[in-house]
Amino acid sequence: MNITRRAALTGTLAGLGLAALPRLAFAQNFPDQPVRMVVPFAAGGPADTIARLISRVMSEKLGKPVVIEARAGAGGLIGVDAIAKARPDGHSVVLASSGAIVIQPHLQPNMPYDALRDLTPITQVLGVPQIVSVAPGLGPKNMAELVAMAKARPGQLAFGSAGIGSSLHMAGELLKIRAGVDITHVPYRGAAPAVTDLLAGRIQILMADAPALIGHVRAGTLPALAVTSAERLGILPDVPTAVESGVPGMVSETWYGLLGPAGIPADRIAVLLAAVQAALADEQTKAALLNQGGRIVGSSPTDFAAFIRETHATWGEVVRTTGVKLE
Repeated sequence: MNITRRAALTGTLAGLGLAALPRLAFAQNFPDQPVRMVVPFAAGGPADTIARLISRVMSEKLGKPVVIEARAGAGGLIGVDAIAKARPDGHSVVLASSGAIVIQPHLQPNMPYDALRDLTPITQVLGVPQIVSVAPGLGPKNMAELVAMAKARPGQLAFGSAGIGSSLHMAGELLKIRAGVDITHVPYRGAAPAVTDLLAGRIQILMADAPALIGHVRAGTLPALAVTSAERLGILPDVPTAVESGVPGMVSETWYGLLGPAGIPADRIAVLLAAVQAALADEQTKAALLNQGGRIVGSSPTDFAAFIRETHATWGEVVRTTGVKLE
């Protein structure tokens, strides 16, 4: 389902008409204890960094500490599942990434939760698009040239990823569909070794989250052909989007959003939303998040829910079309 249809979905989301709620005007006794923010990845990673950046201002606005709790494992599923089964009083939330919410449900045969039913979307915090790069000396200077090369050499160009089912992998599969090319997937244990092999020419293409490639792009050691966001990236204003470059529907990013268990009262969601939005408006926090190569969002619960349903459908289409399976 195309991202441009997000607005059409908004009205179909039952029970989430929260966009116009006054901030912090409800739930006068909430929170009455620390708010637990589960990070479903290891400490020190991008999700942990984002959580710690926003929790400072959130704690100030809520009047109670926001306590970060790492619950890593299974690509984020363990931490998200803990919140899906938590008491829906607003005191337990998760800073989840796109994989555990909209990608893994199409790959895992035994999901421990239903991401569309068992969670309450609060806000999308950050979107981190991928940069499309190629091995030094490969030749293509833009997406049109890369697509032409891939069509002329079917199955001969390899793209790397951070593992099967990762957002980097899905970006490559999306490119195959949207551009009509045959490129070969090579999974790695993270983005860093994929970047190493791209530099060495052992793979020809990599679509990696901006923080993994931005240093090489700025140093001139790797080219940036395009970014996979809907709009150009502020830290790379001269690099066109993939859509601008002639690949329609090529929009992909790793996103991070705040969710709670299903059933949180609307007034408490409004309080949490206002605290996150205050954090995203804080100049110090904003600068640090933008430095991560991110796109600050701070959407309403309704818009975030629509975005989740839409991207869930998009990646479901990609998995079905390409036949991607976990090995």
